[in-house]
Amino acid sequence: MKALFIASEADPLVKVGGLGDVAGSLPRALLTLPARLTNGEKLDIRLAIPYHAAVRHKISDAKLEACFSIPHKGGPVPCQALSIDLDGLIVYLISGSPIPFQGPVYSNNVAEDADKYIFFSLSALELARQLKWKPDILHANDWHTAAAVHALAVQRADDPFFANTHSILSIHNLPYMGSGADESMKEFGLTASVDSALPEWARHFPLPLGLEAADQLVAVSPSYAKEILTPDFGCGLQDFLQTRRDTISGIINGLDTALWDPSNDQTLPFSYSEKDLTARWANKQALLAEFSLVADNNLPLLAMIGRVDQQKGVDLAVKALRLLTDTPWQAILLGTGDPILEDACRKLEKEFPERVRAAIRFDTQLSRRIYGSADMLLMPSRYEPCGLAQMIAMRYGCVPIARATGGLKDTIIDKPINARTGFLFDEASPEALAAAIQRGLDCFQDRQAWEKIQLNGMKKDFSWRNSALAYAQIYTNLMEKKQ
Repeated sequence: MKALFIASEADPLVKVGGLGDVAGSLPRALLTLPARLTNGEKLDIRLAIPYHAAVRHKISDAKLEACFSIPHKGGPVPCQALSIDLDGLIVYLISGSPIPFQGPVYSNNVAEDADKYIFFSLSALELARQLKWKPDILHANDWHTAAAVHALAVQRADDPFFANTHSILSIHNLPYMGSGADESMKEFGLTASVDSALPEWARHFPLPLGLEAADQLVAVSPSYAKEILTPDFGCGLQDFLQTRRDTISGIINGLDTALWDPSNDQTLPFSYSEKDLTARWANKQALLAEFSLVADNNLPLLAMIGRVDQQKGVDLAVKALRLLTDTPWQAILLGTGDPILEDACRKLEKEFPERVRAAIRFDTQLSRRIYGSADMLLMPSRYEPCGLAQMIAMRYGCVPIARATGGLKDTIIDKPINARTGFLFDEASPEALAAAIQRGLDCFQDRQAWEKIQLNGMKKDFSWRNSALAYAQIYTNLMEKKQ
């Protein structure tokens, strides 16, 4: 069984967000599944990503695989495809003028990103043909590669090479549809949809076209799969997605448990495991000293880690903490994003210099030290398709306090109490978050009960194996339909 997995980023070659974690881990997890778990089919999965500038700086020994051109209104666009072996996984690196030698993975220039990712999507398909490697499965991710799904549906109607190739489109973040890519779509010869079920405004955007054409749609958590069928989360596509609900499933993303392991994390001053949490206090002392905060193990340390924006509910957190100023706690806020919300975090620190620190920067090593030190992680997301921070936090004994949405709802247990791994709240409001934090603060006073919550979370299995098995089942189901 041959599967071509295409994405805009993949760790460790290039990572901007959670998609990089998925594309870097899922193909490798699938590759290691024994054939007995995939209906006897040994899986040959290969990954393709753009040859971004960030990747070029890391790779010096890529092998040239093919040179070809992609049709374009202005004339054929040359493409080079190179390959590397990444721990047994074949990775194709797509290069061509629409993928700049310098520049970010994602830019603010809609036209540039549209050209880059539509060119990449079409090139990944054409590469399979050039290699005479017929994929049984095309697995695309988000709007950046959705054009490949659309193009495949058009081509396989009268192209023997792709006649038996089925497609999966994973939905990591529905609001990002590739809006503004319509001109680039036309120039690369991709026609708009004529499906009356799709809203007219969506018929020339890459993601809706992929959602229409894919044989299977996979949201990155079971709850998100249900949420996108509703007006609150469907982004105007909920009625169309209702027509496809039989092809929509939800699979929670996994976690690289070797990469995220407090017993073997070199960034932590002191390692520890669920067998003995004593070293967490030593880590907490070191972190508080780093930020010139008073070290008191009876004083709970709250944290936020990640993108500073409305979706993540940073504004809710700032307001909720102000509602709890009569309660003892400390807080460290780490991340970058919306300048207005960054200023709100800095203002909170100025108001409460004895208990709040705003680290407005991107710092992966600091984030690890926070996971290994803080008592609670705040995740008041307005929506969260999957989320990895809550899984990392639980693995490190940091208890998440999160809104009951998407993957947060699927991975955090609030009830029953004896199985609790965190605290959930429903309404996206400062008051609801403050109430959930207060529940956490109250529970923190009973250190035996608190350690039980920590251990519950640390023992949860968030490895990619379970997710890979679920994806492999979808692959085999599509193969059976083909037969």
